[in-house]
Amino acid sequence: MANPDYQAKKHPSAFEPTVLIVNIVLSFFGAIIGLQIIASLGVTPNTAIIGVLVALMISRIPLAMFSKFRDIQRQNLVQSTISSATFGAANSLLLPIGIPYLLGRSDLVIPMLIGATMGMLIDLLMLYWIFDSRAFPGSAAWPPGVAAAEAIYAGDEGGQRAQLLFWGVGGGVAGSYFGIPMSALGITMISNKWAMLMFAAGLLLRGYSVQLFGIDINKLYIPHGFMIGAGLVAGIQIMMVMFKKRKADGQTEETTREYTRSDGEVRTGLLRGISCYIAAGFILAIISGIYTDMPSGQLILWVIFSALACVLAEFIVGLAAMHSGWFPAFATSLIFLVLGILIGFPPAALALLVGFVASGGPAFADAGYDLKAGWILRGKGANHSFERDGRKQQLLSGMVGLAVAWITVAAFHNVYFSQNMLPPVDRVFAATIEAGVDPSIISNLLLWAIPGAILQAVGGSRRQMGVLMATGLLILNPAAGFTVVAGLAVRLYIEKYKGKEAMTSATIVAAGCIAGDALYGFFSSAFKAKWR
Repeated sequence: MANPDYQAKKHPSAFEPTVLIVNIVLSFFGAIIGLQIIASLGVTPNTAIIGVLVALMISRIPLAMFSKFRDIQRQNLVQSTISSATFGAANSLLLPIGIPYLLGRSDLVIPMLIGATMGMLIDLLMLYWIFDSRAFPGSAAWPPGVAAAEAIYAGDEGGQRAQLLFWGVGGGVAGSYFGIPMSALGITMISNKWAMLMFAAGLLLRGYSVQLFGIDINKLYIPHGFMIGAGLVAGIQIMMVMFKKRKADGQTEETTREYTRSDGEVRTGLLRGISCYIAAGFILAIISGIYTDMPSGQLILWVIFSALACVLAEFIVGLAAMHSGWFPAFATSLIFLVLGILIGFPPAALALLVGFVASGGPAFADAGYDLKAGWILRGKGANHSFERDGRKQQLLSGMVGLAVAWITVAAFHNVYFSQNMLPPVDRVFAATIEAGVDPSIISNLLLWAIPGAILQAVGGSRRQMGVLMATGLLILNPAAGFTVVAGLAVRLYIEKYKGKEAMTSATIVAAGCIAGDALYGFFSSAFKAKWR
């Protein structure tokens, strides 16, 4: 929904004193919740909706200083900050530093914290540099971002929109209580249909591979090989989009573009990001001392491989998040760990490699959701100047959240480690490094990379069929597969027999389902973590 007042309106600053204070307090709250839940349950709750609710409650406090929060742009800044703090503390910082700790290399915890911080910040900046471009358009699904924006609109406008969202939230909470993955249902109503069909196929094949084929495809690294092929082709497709110049009627891409990021800006952002990753990898190798474990040639290979792995991982995670709202961050990191083992890097270098790769993807995806919400609230890019200004303020808000997350993790990580409370996936990474990988696995990776690459090539960069099927194959949740199939059937029925207006209403209800699922997941996880 575009607002004509945006033409003359200045976006509120992330550093307004009241906004900054509220964001710092909420960021600490979000960071602690993220740490507690990932350490005890292995998941990270989506606190964006919680940020929306808090902003709405603050806006109703009868004091002049809080009346500013009735502005939907300030609510978006609050939502962006707490979300960044939660994902940053849990996924981007605590998870990476737990890997060397479990391997008995406590001396690498602080270097890993520095490396993870660099990876987290670079990923956030890269998303900022390329969001709303042909590669990562603001008009793409980014489903949790739609849910956050609809929640803010509902609180601001009320009326029928609020009623539809309310029913969706109620359905999301109720369905989640009975074990139905309601976020999958809601996402299906918003995302690309082909992408969701492939996602469902992957979920169901992974869930029933033993019954159907008599093998556990995950133990044979079939999903990982599939993602390698699909991811490589997706990376090539993104590069082609970024580096292919567009012309129409003799005009250059700069005068014909419909996005707020030109192809030239995106190319510059990509080159900046790769350069930053190479520099960060070199710094990490020096401060950790792993350069002493490798000859110069292997060290250079480690730095280059780490940088390329981070970029490709963020593309894979970002594309999956953009189209499905789900992203296989842990599994993607495991892929590059396995490749690092096959290359022959020493254990300490492998621990830092997988931590470095894991630090960025979630920050990239989460920032995409936040910027999508802001893109909607700012009029869907109708005013390029206002959109870019608002996106910059969201970036600054996100950095406030990440700064608070860093302080929280630096201050409290030993509290968790001393109680043996670490993200469960860290134990998987550590065990994989200690056990190594059977060299025969490489044949499965190469073999199944072929169909992954073919499917991704056939589907093209808009549908992302290969990446989404690989995402489903990497996630053990067959119930979500059935839910997506049911959602697709409902969506096709509405589109064919009910018309555009009904589909618009269904989309708002779907956003409510995603929000309701997030709320239930948040409070359920918080309760379980407290009593664990």
